[in-house]
Amino acid sequence: MTSPFDTPERSAFRDTMQSFVAQEITPHCDTWDEAGAVPWALHQKAGALGIWGFGIDEKHGGLGFDDCFMRATYSEELARCGAGGVAAAINGRMISIEPIARLANSDIQDRVLPDIIAGRKGSSLGVTEPGGGSDVANLTTRAHRDGNHWVLNGSKTFITGGMTSDYFVVAARTGGDGLTGISLFFVESDTIGFSRSALPRKMGWWCSDQATLFFDDMRVPATNMMGAENNGFLAIMENFNLERVGLIAGMLGMMKTCLEDSIAWAQERETFGKPLIRHQVIRHKIAEISARIDAVEAWLNMICWKVNTGPMPVAEICKAKFFTSKACEFCASEAMQILGGAGYLRGNRIERIYREVKVMAIGGGSEEIMRDLAVRQMGL
Repeated sequence: MTSPFDTPERSAFRDTMQSFVAQEITPHCDTWDEAGAVPWALHQKAGALGIWGFGIDEKHGGLGFDDCFMRATYSEELARCGAGGVAAAINGRMISIEPIARLANSDIQDRVLPDIIAGRKGSSLGVTEPGGGSDVANLTTRAHRDGNHWVLNGSKTFITGGMTSDYFVVAARTGGDGLTGISLFFVESDTIGFSRSALPRKMGWWCSDQATLFFDDMRVPATNMMGAENNGFLAIMENFNLERVGLIAGMLGMMKTCLEDSIAWAQERETFGKPLIRHQVIRHKIAEISARIDAVEAWLNMICWKVNTGPMPVAEICKAKFFTSKACEFCASEAMQILGGAGYLRGNRIERIYREVKVMAIGGGSEEIMRDLAVRQMGL
């Protein structure tokens, strides 16, 4: 769909991303997925494009500007490779970069941001705990002050990039109950008292790593507290909105891949003496997939425009996320029906998308949480 928001710069960025994915990722993603990892060189190649530098000052290796349309384009085009694990593997750092750039002290920013943004080092956000995912207000990892240090005890889980990241932004309780008692800490992976273990085999995202993190009397300097004490989570809430925009755009890319592969197969495959595409039932499936793509793309364009112009359209983002995850599930299922047995074989994009679509309905805020948050944002 042609966008009225396109500019020469945005179109050029999309062309760059399409070329990068086609040359550097798509030919290898099945091998990487089966191997369970992507080469670290891919992090650095992606970093060279500047894709983790949106909204970050140039002195720290950032682009010095932000544009939600370009953020969405990056996520959408990366998803076109058909292996969500690739995006998860290299993008674990995305949700932690902005808090470091805004809340960490200047010494930390100067030391770590250039390497993270360039893809030389990894970083992750540690919020989710074994006892609760979306229920952040009741997190149990605790930190207490001891002289010039804070001492952390607890654990985090489902941390994307957790096995390979060098740096972590960790949420811990420093005050009373609820969101107002949570603070953020900058943690390095070689800190005494820090350990991690890989999560067991997953349904999808095979080539990305997710981990459980453990903090056992882990001491960090008091200067590693990020932002004001007891105000950490409230300080990064808006950061989650941009994560959700990226997830919406990624699902749009998955949906477009479903359409592309469905049409290609339907034109090639013959049944009952004619190409599959000539059967009305298949044509209707393709029409339904295409209609959902148009709806999501138009909605995403408006969200990007609102993010750029402000204020942050929280309700619209929440609604778009659960709407898109349902639309993506539909497209994956219909594409699998069109490909039939061929789609069920490992090594093709539809098979991977069919397995990986469910995590998109959970990660970054589950469908249930998104519905509830949307209604609360509506003042109800």
